[in-house]
Amino acid sequence: MQWAIIVAYIAIFAVFLYFISIRPQKKQQKKMDAMIASLEVGDSILTTSGFYGVVIDITDEVVIVEFGSNKNCRIPMQKSAIVQVEKAGGEEE
Repeated sequence: MQWAIIVAYIAIFAVFLYFISIRPQKKQQKKMDAMIASLEVGDSILTTSGFYGVVIDITDEVVIVEFGSNKNCRIPMQKSAIVQVEKAGGEEE
């Protein structure tokens, strides 16, 4: 009888842990994946390092971003380094 109670407590704790930590993290990852999938040329982005830039080319895993008013500052970076996307029309994701 005591083992059944211990197993029930462990099961309840596992479910609690899932809803507190794992589920919100998966939701956030899906949101980020959708944001990266909707990325288009001309969108303004914010990188993980805090730089703002404009997307000028997109490949499978790499995005070429133009930083600042100097049109010669074009840097390739991974899509995973993008934190925020602002569409060319002005809507923010």
